[in-house]
Amino acid sequence: MHEVATALANLAENTQNPLFDTLGEAFAKAGHELALVGGPVRDAILGRQTLDLDFTTSASAEEILKVIKPLATATWDVGREFGTIAAEISGQRVEITSYRADSYDKDSRKPTVEFGDNLEDDLVRRDFTVNAMALRLPERTFVDPHEGLKDLRLKTLRTPSKPEISFSDDPLRMMRAARFASQLGFELDPEAFDAMLEMHERIEIISQERIRDELSKLMCSDDPKPGLEILVDSKIASIVLPELPALKLESDEHHHHKDVYQHTLTVVAQAIGFESEYGLQGDLVVRLAALMHDVGKPATRKLESGGTVTFYHHDVVGAKLTKKRLTALRFDNDTVAAVSRLVELHLRFFGYSDQQWSDSAVRRYVRDAGEQLDRLHILTRADVTTRNQRKADRLAHAYDDLEKRIAILREQEELDAMRPDLNGEQIMQTLGIPPGREVGEAYNFLLEIRLDEGELGEEAAKKRLLEWWQAR
Repeated sequence: MHEVATALANLAENTQNPLFDTLGEAFAKAGHELALVGGPVRDAILGRQTLDLDFTTSASAEEILKVIKPLATATWDVGREFGTIAAEISGQRVEITSYRADSYDKDSRKPTVEFGDNLEDDLVRRDFTVNAMALRLPERTFVDPHEGLKDLRLKTLRTPSKPEISFSDDPLRMMRAARFASQLGFELDPEAFDAMLEMHERIEIISQERIRDELSKLMCSDDPKPGLEILVDSKIASIVLPELPALKLESDEHHHHKDVYQHTLTVVAQAIGFESEYGLQGDLVVRLAALMHDVGKPATRKLESGGTVTFYHHDVVGAKLTKKRLTALRFDNDTVAAVSRLVELHLRFFGYSDQQWSDSAVRRYVRDAGEQLDRLHILTRADVTTRNQRKADRLAHAYDDLEKRIAILREQEELDAMRPDLNGEQIMQTLGIPPGREVGEAYNFLLEIRLDEGELGEEAAKKRLLEWWQAR
C-alpha cells in the first residue's frame, strides 16, 4: 500500500502542468471527456521527464479542433482519419486522439479505424498495461482498469488484452515490447513472449519505416541488449534484422572461435560507454555500426586445419550487407553511408600495436575515416572484448598513441583539410590542359604525395607535377 501511495503521490506531483487544467476545462465545457494517457502517465509515476503529451477524448477530430483552436498558436492535422490532432498550446506540443478501438486486417499494413465511446474501451486497445493508465481531466482521477500500476511496480510488460489479440491488432507492438524492455529495464511477461514467438511472422505486414523507427528507438535506449535479445529469441529479428541472429555461429570440437553474437552485444554496450568521451551521447550511427560491424563473418567463415577459424575480408563483405539492410529499412542515405563506412573501416587499426605506422599511414587513416573519425575511434575501442587484460591494455595504449599522433599531425598540417598543394585550377594552369579526366589523375597524384610526404608547398608541388606529366 505504501508503494501505491508513493506512486500516486508522484503522479500528482508530476502532473501539475497548468495546461492540463486549461485543456480539461475547455473540453468539459464543450461536453467532452479528456484524459492524459499512456507514456506521460507512466513516466509521471516513475518520476521521469517526458516531452510527449498524449491525450484521449470522447470528441471527434472536428470537435477537437473546435475546442483547441482558441487556445492554440498552431494546429496540425497529423491524422484526422485516425482521430488525431496535434497542437502547440502555451509553448507545448500536444496530441489529442479520439477514443479508438483499432484492429488490423489479416493482410493489411494499416489499421481498420474504429472509434470508441468510452475511456475504458480505449485503454484495453493499448499496447501494455503500464501504458494503459490514464488521468481524467480536469478532475485528475486516476484510471487503471488493467493493473498497470501493479505491473509498473513489478517491472513487468504485460498486454491489457490477451497478447495474441494485442499483437494481432498491431504487430509492431512485438518490437515495442523489446524496446520497452531496454528503455524501462522491465521483464517481458512469459505469456507475451510466447505469443511473439508464435506470431513472429506477423511482423511482415508492418512497413519498413515503422520497423526502422522502432529499431532506432531501441538502439538509442540506455541498454539495448535486453531488447535485442528478445528480438532474436522471439525470431522477430530473423525477419527484420536477419544478420543479427546469423551471428550465432556454430562451433565444433575441432574448430573454436569467439561467440560473435555475444561479442556484438558487448561491443554495442562498450560503444555506448565511450560515447561521452567524444561528445556523441546517444549517437544512432555509432550504435548501428557496433551492431553491424561483424555481420560479414558468417559469409566469410573458413575452417582451417589445426582448428583455427578465419573471417578474411568480413569488413568489406559486412559493409555491403550493412548498406543493403539499412537501405531496405529505409534509413536515410547519410546514415547508410556513415554506418557502412564504419563497418568497412573497423579493422583498419589492428596491427598498429605490433608496428607503428608511418605518418603517411596515419594521414590515410584520417582521410579514409573523414567525418566519421570520432565514431571510428569509438567503434575501434569498443571492438576490444578480449578477457586477456594484458592484450586489452596493449591495444588501448596503442590507440591512445594513434590518437595523440593524429592530434599532433592535425595541429602541424591541418590534417582535416587533407587536400593536395594545388587545386584543379592550378593544375590546369601548370599543365596547360582543359578540364577533363587528366585533371583528376593529376589531382590524385598530388594527393598521394600529400599523404605520403606531407605538405610540399606550391612551387615544389608544381615541379613534381611537371616531372610526373613529362614522364607520362
